[in-house]
Amino acid sequence: MNKRVALYARVSTDKQTCENQLTELRAISARMGYTIVQEFVDEGISGVKARRPALDLMMNMATQRKFDMVMCWSIDRLGRSLQNLIELLNQLESVKVDLFFHQQAIDTSTPMGKMMFSILGALGA
Repeated sequence: MNKRVALYARVSTDKQTCENQLTELRAISARMGYTIVQEFVDEGISGVKARRPALDLMMNMATQRKFDMVMCWSIDRLGRSLQNLIELLNQLESVKVDLFFHQQAIDTSTPMGKMMFSILGALGA
């Protein structure tokens, strides 16, 4: 099955860019045969904030099942608060959307990936 994926990238200052994250995620998607539905980018926004424009839009589209998986370069790009990360995982899980984190090699479509997400979320938040 060809997975439909959303890419999510974030940097916390306007002096940084998300391009390196997106380039890597695009390459992984191509290797895996995934179709990128949309890229969501929050620039200059702290990962501690639960509300972010691109993240909010992505979560809204997830509830509409516009994609099967969200791909992030690293778990700390999605969020820095353990509580927020777990809430995001639960929301995505409730609509059957998986998470993939490149740096940590986590894929929540697997039981091991779900366990690793919880552990690394606690360490990185």
